Amino acid sequence: MGFRSFAVSRLPAALSGLSGLRPAPEPTAAEAASFDALVQHLGYLPKGDIKRIREAYKFADEAHLGQFRASGEPYITHPIAVAGICAEWRLDAQAIMAALMHDAMEDCGVTKTELIERFEAPTAELVDGLTKLDKLQFSTKEESQAESFRKMLLAMARDVRVILIKLADRLHNMRTMEAMAAPKRRRIARETLDIYAPIAHRLGLNEIYRELQHLSFQHIHPWRHAALSKAITKARGNRRDLVSRIERDVVKAFADGAHPVQIHGREKAIYSIYKKMREKHLSFAQVSDIFGFRVVVDELPQCYLSLGVLHQLYKPQPGRFKDYIAIPKPNGYQSLHTTLVSPLGTPVEFQIRTEAMHMVAEKGVAAHWLYKKGGNPSGTSAESAQQLGSRWLQSLIDIQDETRDANEFLEHVKIDLFPDAVYVFTPKSRIMALPKGATPVDFAYAIHSDVGDHCVAAQINGEPVPLRAELRSGDVVEIVTAAGARPNPAWLSFVRTGRARSKIRHFLKNLEQEESRDLGEKMLAQALRAEGLSLPSLNDEDDDAAQLWQQLARWAGNRHADELLVEIGLGRKIATIVAKKLARMLAEQGQRPDAVMLSIGRFTADDGPSQGQVTLDGSEGASVRLAACCRPIPGDEIKGYLGRGEGLLVHTAECQVGRKLFQRDAEHWIAVNWAEELTRPFEAAVSLLLKNGKGVLAQVASAVSAAEADITHIMMSDEMQQRETAEMNLILSVRDRLHLADVLRTLKRSPAVLRVWRVKP
Repeated sequence: MGFRSFAVSRLPAALSGLSGLRPAPEPTAAEAASFDALVQHLGYLPKGDIKRIREAYKFADEAHLGQFRASGEPYITHPIAVAGICAEWRLDAQAIMAALMHDAMEDCGVTKTELIERFEAPTAELVDGLTKLDKLQFSTKEESQAESFRKMLLAMARDVRVILIKLADRLHNMRTMEAMAAPKRRRIARETLDIYAPIAHRLGLNEIYRELQHLSFQHIHPWRHAALSKAITKARGNRRDLVSRIERDVVKAFADGAHPVQIHGREKAIYSIYKKMREKHLSFAQVSDIFGFRVVVDELPQCYLSLGVLHQLYKPQPGRFKDYIAIPKPNGYQSLHTTLVSPLGTPVEFQIRTEAMHMVAEKGVAAHWLYKKGGNPSGTSAESAQQLGSRWLQSLIDIQDETRDANEFLEHVKIDLFPDAVYVFTPKSRIMALPKGATPVDFAYAIHSDVGDHCVAAQINGEPVPLRAELRSGDVVEIVTAAGARPNPAWLSFVRTGRARSKIRHFLKNLEQEESRDLGEKMLAQALRAEGLSLPSLNDEDDDAAQLWQQLARWAGNRHADELLVEIGLGRKIATIVAKKLARMLAEQGQRPDAVMLSIGRFTADDGPSQGQVTLDGSEGASVRLAACCRPIPGDEIKGYLGRGEGLLVHTAECQVGRKLFQRDAEHWIAVNWAEELTRPFEAAVSLLLKNGKGVLAQVASAVSAAEADITHIMMSDEMQQRETAEMNLILSVRDRLHLADVLRTLKRSPAVLRVWRVKP
């Protein structure tokens, strides 16, 4: 939740001053452009570091000379403001220097080499990570934007200071957007709300998160923002007496118990109120937790003692207590949350935390530098502050390893930026934090990619559940694996984490590559057999054959033989053409066609397309698909279409869709036949005309079962109840054409069935 703080000890004055986020007067353009304005915030750094920062300022000032912002101010005011925000987090000198020069490469033509020579490699790397990819050509603006995000996020995964500087940059831009045109303001605000604010939250930077949300809301919905601001100001006055009374009671209760604590009032942020109203369909008057209190103590045990004091003072609301100290949020946030019933019957939320927890809660990742420079006030959490977000940052690199497409990468990152989380346990009581809506498959991949890849079943709290079941906080999850199992493409429809989605896609892509390679090798071997030759060995130990394959791959424009075979299997290269080139290369080496093989090859290729013949047994994977229009089954006469980059698509010989494709693109068709031994059943589409009546569906299902077939899908008319007859469409799982004929005969004998036929396009 987003809240802003006010000190209880001076509640009325603080409440009256809450209407603006930044009450301090803005410096003039001249003041903001001077280095002295920044030096005031750098007292925590040694003099040598400040001298280096001054050099970076002079460099940036010269680079931006003559440039102005949309407001008319000198451009250098922006880098100084960004550096000032970074100085508030007490970042080191390298980060402050990078903040001053963050636009130098992008807007001023400064090269990375020049920055390395002047300011050394670490600073130059930070600046480079902040630079967008404007110099490259992209087909769309969205592709360019996605690629720039990917570059920034990967730089951030290597060094978290990149994102801290970027968030400071975005924060200052959001604060100073008034001079821009309204459509541009809304676009930047929407991007901030979708990407930058969630990143700030994911890294625990709650102050930045709340302000970015507030400013984005203000620019996207200015009228709604103004109306809510007015309502909150009015509510402040109406509830002042209640807040003052609760404050007095709480202060007295802690004083009587001799507990030294700091008590602060909290006001819910405008955007959080708006979001709650939208999600729960509430009016402003129905939002009860606009005001709350925060109790800050010195030591961790005092958190639980303070909780006891508050529960003795007012009655707690059942089910509204959360212990984020024992189980921290994924971004490192720790506090006790409890909701109490006030003297007037309204609910009031209290947050209880130590000073160290408060610093982490507000500053997140940046708390590491504050601890390092300012000392740890409680002796706890310094190490955890340094580790904040590290697991998520590492996951960015893991996702990048499997996702080369920038838009897909950004999609995975967006999935992982949802702030809501559920907390589940492994059988060994290890806590795992996953996004809301996560499933056992997400849990399996969170443990290890091998566990996810071989997952076959799951148990929650000892009970078997489907793999698409949603996990709830407190669940104990156990994954059942099998050595021969592999990811199912259907999992992509329900997994919630970017890690799981990228791992599944990566596995399926690799699987498709392997299957396409095997298909390509088979097709090339059969096409070469028509030339009277056998395929050379692909064994790396055979140097002559390896050299031959390398020459063939170079001729085809591929890097290596495996890539060439994949392209043949995907239909991007014609097996016959490659086979003829390979035959000429073998002839140059002195190999002659074998007469027996030549006659066999010609005999099999006489009546069909000339790419050789592929045999199907049902074990084919993603590289071979049966066309949904005609749904071929064993016994049907079939043909294969090698779509460009889509693998082999199999149609029945009588399929009208296939015939049109053949007329348009005959050279991409190959001969296909069924194997004698089949490894699985196949699907066929059947339509039935039924007498409408009670128990019709049961009669049809019984007849199909009697014929030893299965129904995989049923579709019935919406008007079935109003008519005497109705049409039903089934997808049946059958062994072959003879089995289908047996099923149709059995269905015809059913009293409810008037007519039954196989659906053909």
